[in-house]
Order: sequence, then C-alpha cells, then structure tokens
Amino acid sequence: MNQDRKTPRAFHHPGAGRRRAVPFTKGRQVDPSATAEIAALIGARSRGRDQLIEHLHLLQDRYGCLRPGHLAALAELMRLALAEVYEVATFYAHFDVGRDDDAPVPRLTVRVCDSLSCELAGAQALLADLPAAVGHDVRVVRAPCMGRCHTAPTAEVGHRHIDHATVETIAATVNGGDTQPVIPAFESLTDYRTGGGYGLLAACRAGERSVDEIIAILDAAGLRGLGGAGFPAARKWGFVRATDKPRLLAINADEGEPGTFKDRHYLERQPHRFLEGMLIAAWGVEADAVYIYLRDEYPAVRQILTAEIGRIVDAGLTGPVTIHLRRGAGAYICGEESAMLESLEGKRGLPRHRPPYVAQVGLFGRPTLVHNVETVTWIRDIVENGAAWFADQGRPGHKGPRSFSVSGRVAEPGVKLAPAGITLRELINEYCGGMAPGHQLKGYLPGGASGGILPADLADLPLDFGTLEEHGCFIGSAAIIVLSDRDNMCDVALNLMRFFEDESCGQCTPCRVGTEKAVQLMTRPEWDPQLLAELAEAMRDASICGLGQAAPNPLASVFRYFPQDITSRSQERRDSSAPKQP
Repeated sequence: MNQDRKTPRAFHHPGAGRRRAVPFTKGRQVDPSATAEIAALIGARSRGRDQLIEHLHLLQDRYGCLRPGHLAALAELMRLALAEVYEVATFYAHFDVGRDDDAPVPRLTVRVCDSLSCELAGAQALLADLPAAVGHDVRVVRAPCMGRCHTAPTAEVGHRHIDHATVETIAATVNGGDTQPVIPAFESLTDYRTGGGYGLLAACRAGERSVDEIIAILDAAGLRGLGGAGFPAARKWGFVRATDKPRLLAINADEGEPGTFKDRHYLERQPHRFLEGMLIAAWGVEADAVYIYLRDEYPAVRQILTAEIGRIVDAGLTGPVTIHLRRGAGAYICGEESAMLESLEGKRGLPRHRPPYVAQVGLFGRPTLVHNVETVTWIRDIVENGAAWFADQGRPGHKGPRSFSVSGRVAEPGVKLAPAGITLRELINEYCGGMAPGHQLKGYLPGGASGGILPADLADLPLDFGTLEEHGCFIGSAAIIVLSDRDNMCDVALNLMRFFEDESCGQCTPCRVGTEKAVQLMTRPEWDPQLLAELAEAMRDASICGLGQAAPNPLASVFRYFPQDITSRSQERRDSSAPKQP
C-alpha cells in the first residue's frame, strides 16, 4: 500500500520530498462564532439526523436565510457531512440558501401563489406589480399552492396569509410589520371534552372496545384514505397489525395538491377531533409514537397543534404515545407517503422504491401506518354513530360523505361536505351557489392538478373513487377547480405542467426531464401532438412515483376533450406574430 494514502489530510507539494508533507485541514472551516450562534439556537434540542429540517427552520426563521458559515457549524454540531446538510437545505423551497455570510438579507419575503385557482384570480398581475409597491428590501417570489384556493389570489407575508390579496393589502401588511399568522377560532379542549371528546379513546384503552370491533366498523362504513389514493382504512390497520413491533403512525398533513384545502379546514376548526382519531389509530396498531408531518404553508395550524398537543399531554390523554409535530419545508413531493417518511428522517423527500411497502418497512425502518388528516378525523363520529350512519350519507351506490375543496369559477367556493357520488353539476348548484356571475361551465378538475380535466358535458358523472378512471381522470383528494368559457384549457394545462416541473424531486429522468421538456413543447406556438403523446407515455410508464405518472393527465385531457382550444390558441399565436398592417 502506498504510504501516502495513510495521510489523506496531507498535501504534497510537487517540489517537496515525499516524506515532507505540509498538512492542512480540508473542507470548509467552521467559524467559532457561528458554532456558538448555532449551539445557542438549538439549545437542548436533539441533534439526531431526523431533526435536521427542524434545525434548518430555526436558522431560516432567526436569520432570514441559511448562510454558509451557519450550515458548516450546523453540520459539525450534528456530526453530519456538510454535503448532507446542503443537499437537504437546497431541496426544499422554503429555505433561502446560497447567500454569502456577509450578504444582505431581505427584510421580508412575500410569496404569491401562482397555482391554477390563484392564476385564474390574477396572480400574475400581482407578481408583476408587487416589487415596485413593497420596496427593494422585500423579496417577492412566486409560490405553489398554499391551500387557500377558495380565497384566491393568496399571498403570504412572512408567516401571515393575505386572502383575496391585492397590491394594496399586501403592501399594507408589509409596512404594518405584523407578519405572524392569524389564528382562527377553534373548538377548545374544554368544549370538546364537554361534548364527550376523548371518551371513545378512554373506552378503547380500558378494553371496553376491541381493536377488531373498531376495524369492523370502519370497514363496514367504507372509510378510505382521503389523501388521494382511497385505500380502505381498515385494511391498512390489518396490514400493519400483521407486522412485528415496534410500530409507528405517521399523519400526512402535507396536502400540497393544487386546489386542496380540506385538511386545513378541519385542523383549524376541530383539532381535537383529529387528535382523538389519531390516538385511536395509534392504539389500534399499537404504535408507540406518532409523527405529524404538517406543511409549512400552514403556520396557523402549527401554532394550534403545538398548543393543543401540549394541553392533551398535560391532561394525560396521550397515554403511552409520544406525539412529534414536524414541519415540512415546501415540497409537494412529500405528500407521497414514502417521500414524507424520508423527510421525517431529515432527508430529501425522494420517493422510495417498492417493495418493501411502508406498512412493512416505514419510518426509521419500522412498520408504519400512514393516514391522512381527514381519515382519522372521521373515526370518532363513525364509531359512535355506527357504520350505517356514515355509509348512508352517500348517493345510491356510494358510501359516505366527501369533503370537496371547491375553487375557481363558482359563486361560493370553499369546503363542501356533500354525498359521495354527487355530480359536479349538482355540487355547483346545490352547494356553491351556481357559477360565478358571467361565467358558463366549460370544464373542471375533479382531483386537483394530477386528476385530469373533464368537459362540461361530463358534469353529470358521479364523483367518487373508481367512477372517473374510464374517462382518463380520478377524484384523488376531491379538489374541484371549476373552469368557464373564459378559460383556454391549453393555458390551464401549461400552468399545471409548470407546477409539476417545479415540484419534481429530480430522482428519476422521465419526470425530471419529461416535465421540463413538456413545458418547452407546450409554450411553442404550435403543439406537436405526436411528440407530446410519446413524451406523456414515457413519463407514465417509467416514472418512479405518482407525480411523474400523473403529470401528463391534464395534457392528455386537453387532447381528448378540448382540441378546439389547441386550434384557437395556435391561431392566436399566429395572429400575434403576424406583421401589423400600416
């Protein structure tokens, strides 16, 4: 073995003898003052790898960005390679990385949502006009869906959301200095317990209700995963219970699908109904810890849950279960369950290959039950009222109510609790006050950005799992975005494809390159149907996860249902580029 290989930290000058090494320390040197600042900021918090994203949030909130010196100090304190810290910090959109240690930091960051519902409501005009109105020391950036589609356009100043945003209201908030979230009124622990809250959990723990009984009720009710996949909840419990202990429960509160805001609706109003359902699910699979993965776009919910979890811990209601509330950092891909688990472990949110499935090898390698917020929120009501109470709320042939997040061209957008199997036309007329004035129904997204687009002549299809697939669409998380005769579906599909391009995790080539190439092709004056179809097929067949597989759905819907929009858009581009007559 070459003797020189035993001294990897030694540099041999070409003119020096081989035995006269001049040692120097490799890598970025850690500034002692930066180390002291990071140590003080972290305090007594754990320095385990799974806390990396939490510590990056502490840095971002305290200093307004992630400076190189601080990242080097954080890596040293956490005993991680600096490359590992950088790859995580640069993966998530809400971390401002890349400024020099002495570079100025914007006084505030204003994020303007440019997802479809906000785009329909004028987000691009806001983005164009805001920089001049808020000043040079305020950073204005475009952002994906913030889960407030019914109050579009939406902006976020610091951690404070501005609904129905205008240049004036955003500028007033920037100048006013109050950038903390507005906490809505919600059901308190006292009120919830007065109404019988946590009684079912106590009965379960006391042996008055058995796990098999609860599973049977949930199965008869037809409760499904309501984050998008629709997998029967009772079967999930059974799969996890069949594995070896110890087990974990992970709650997916990262509803980043454009058009979806139902989970925020429930968390902001009934946090204890959610928490009790969550603890019952943990009891059902004998999980000793629960991890709640909450999207960073919900700062008000984070404050509510932090306070209310503390209250139920103090009241002794959590029993043997430890609850961990973790904060996302702006990555749609982390709504995919295995990517969420990677993020909870302090890593980039890259979807895992399957098998093994997360029910077998999940968070920290342990069997993990993954549930959506709304799914566990229903547990108490279903068990106390009976399976038939829940199941019978659906239209004939369909089970249960469904929480539809409705936005776009309707008079009264919002979360609408309606029967499963209702049609889009019925939903608009019975729950949304009809179409917005001056708009006629042209099409709709039945399942957010990834669910495809259906035309008005298919507005009488029942909206439920399994009813839309033959038409090239699916209901997913029931995010309904209504479109009118004023909307060109080519523009709609391009907005959605740009979203997927931004949110691709980059792990697999078909999605990483495919979404970017699709955007390039869709911005051309003339669309190439054959080339776009081939690209869509490659993305569907070869992408690792549902993001790349579903990204072409809106594009395919335009070809299938709205060819006239392709023709009219091409004509508009030709007319705009034609020489003007004198």
